[in-house]
Amino acid sequence: IAAVSVLIIACPCALGLATPISIMVASGRGAHLGVLFKDAGSIEAMRDIDTLVVDKTGTLTEGKPALRELVPLGGRSRDALLALAAALEAPSEHPLARAIVRAAGDQALPAVEDFRSIAGQGVQGRIDGQAVARGSRAMMRALSVDVDAGAVTRADRLRGEGATVMYLALGGALAGLIAVSDRLKDGAAEAIRRLHAEGLQLVMLTGDHLLSAQAVARELGIDEVHAEVSPAGKAAVVQSLRKNGRRVAMAGDGINDAPALAAADVGIAMGTGTDVAMESAQVTLVKGDLAGIVRARALSRATVRNIHQNLFFAFVYNGVGVPLAAGALYPWLGLMLSPMVAAPAT
Repeated sequence: IAAVSVLIIACPCALGLATPISIMVASGRGAHLGVLFKDAGSIEAMRDIDTLVVDKTGTLTEGKPALRELVPLGGRSRDALLALAAALEAPSEHPLARAIVRAAGDQALPAVEDFRSIAGQGVQGRIDGQAVARGSRAMMRALSVDVDAGAVTRADRLRGEGATVMYLALGGALAGLIAVSDRLKDGAAEAIRRLHAEGLQLVMLTGDHLLSAQAVARELGIDEVHAEVSPAGKAAVVQSLRKNGRRVAMAGDGINDAPALAAADVGIAMGTGTDVAMESAQVTLVKGDLAGIVRARALSRATVRNIHQNLFFAFVYNGVGVPLAAGALYPWLGLMLSPMVAAPAT
């Protein structure tokens, strides 16, 4: 590989062992990019991948969402709604929750009681005796909160611009829209272009709304989008692609991606993500850079090519050298393989 040095820390391939393999890649210009392979099988499998499935948040985007807009729909002010939303999100560690809490700054937040998180839908609790909920349209329906056509239109407009939009309800009535956005990672578009150039089909999986997902897919040139999918749904998409004869790699960074990472032919975890994701994957990109997938494929091809070359020369040498050393030609030509020749040849 031009201008790339490869250091194999441990390579038990020849011994057929399952010991993890660490391969560090350093560019000729001094910028370092790490690719860690967990086993020998993943090195070989990477070169045969024809479909790359990617999570959106934390994989295509930075995974550091920020509050973009809070739209009051009731009688309360924006600041009052932000304080209630931040108080509700305070017990949660979800990136979207952290974005809302950060937006509230240092203002004092009321206490939340009966906090409950519902996977894939949102959170709810009680603040000053009043029911408060933040989440998806499905959560609003489950709580019998009326979402009128005007609110849906405004939410869809924000989603069309790539934002993640959530509904905020107070006392059983819709009170506002919360729009959060996450920047695309630097170099994501270029990495997608290079992966397309290698003939890979790009599929994006996300729990976000379809409009938000499609906006990101258009910007990056993603071939196929599956939105509003659960962790189990992500794994089901990966399994379906494999049943259709595709060789699938899945790239993700979160706990929700772990089932899909385990279901793929090759799971690729972002090193900037969760430990659970890295445990479920066979390949880890230390810096969480999608360009590392291009490097991983190049390393896979180069490593397998080197193994094939070594095997070829080993078979040729043994095929010729062993009969000579055994004296196959000695009765007719008096030729035998000298140990002095055999030593450097090995």
